[in-house]
Formats: sequence, C-alpha cells, structure tokens
Amino acid sequence: MYKSQEGPLALRVRLVEGGGFEVTEAGTRKQVAVYVVRDPQEVPGVARLGPDPLGDGFTREAFGRMLAGEGRQIKGVLRDQGVLAGIGNAYSDEILHVARMSPFKAAASLSEEETDLLYAAIGTTLRDAVARSGALEPGKLKAEKKSGMRVHGRTGEACPVCGDRVREVVYRDRSMQYCPTCQTGGKVLADRRMSRLLN
Repeated sequence: MYKSQEGPLALRVRLVEGGGFEVTEAGTRKQVAVYVVRDPQEVPGVARLGPDPLGDGFTREAFGRMLAGEGRQIKGVLRDQGVLAGIGNAYSDEILHVARMSPFKAAASLSEEETDLLYAAIGTTLRDAVARSGALEPGKLKAEKKSGMRVHGRTGEACPVCGDRVREVVYRDRSMQYCPTCQTGGKVLADRRMSRLLN
C-alpha cells in the first residue's frame, strides 16, 4: 500500500503486458491509496463495502430492508459505503434531487412510495453517470462528472427542473446542494440545525 497526504498526487502503473492505469487526486483531502493484492477482499475498504447498487442483488425489496429501522437521515445512509457501494456526496445529492426528497428525511420514515421513487432514482442516476463516463480516461472523469450534475456543485444556479436557485448546506468538511422547491417544500436551510424542520 502507498498512501500520501501531500499533493497533488499522481500515480502511473505500467504492467508487464503493456497495460496500466493512472490515478490522480488533486483535492484538498488526500485519501487515495494503492494496494497490490491477489484478492480485492484483502483491501479493508473493499471488504467492508455494501452491495453494488447496479448489481443484480440490489432489488427494491433488499433496499427496503436496508432502510427499515435506519434512524439516520437519508443523505447519510446513501453516502455510507458500508450500506451501498459507490454513492458518495455528489451522487447522493443528485439521487435525492431526482427523487424530489429532502436529504434530512429519516430513512426509516420513508413510505413505500418514497422508497420506490428513491430506488428508481438510484438506478437511473447511476446508470446515466456510467453511460456518460464509461469510456473516458481517468483524467477526464472529474470534468465529465461535474458537467452531468443537476444540483451538486451548482450552488446559486437555476434548478434544471423548476428554475429555483440551488442552495447549499455546509457541514463538517463537506457541502450539500439541493433545490428547495423540488426537495424541501420551498424551505431554505441555513444550516444543519434546521434539518429537524424537514422530517
């Protein structure tokens, strides 16, 4: 394993057969790590991952079971890699916008209809992202990802659905973007303390 806290960080690996790959991380937080293993399950972060939301085993019924009894806010549940693999901060914003759902809603409080909408939004959002970026080189992925976003990273811009202004909540070292009209019944959140109003 190689891990660095300095950056920007770039790594190029060339294989004997002539193939290879590049990894670049230029953000303020350096978390990239490279492991050389025989089995991906030997990597601690991989071993703890939840199911692939685009995999065959991720059914509507399985998703409903994941949410049952889950007291956390739905945004945090979607971002938790131990619950579902591959949905981070950006795509959780996008999924919740597509589902027209408040990020602060308690996961266990979702109705059957809301769970259906959220399950469908996960599939369509992630499949669209894969279709847009599947053949791109790693160095071009970030720009493509940002260009396909509806609300994430678009604070102050018009919502593509209703035209309201996309708003932001900053918490810890992350920010979250949402549309008040589409997701929170028109309520604008000033900070996380306001989240209780939206449950």
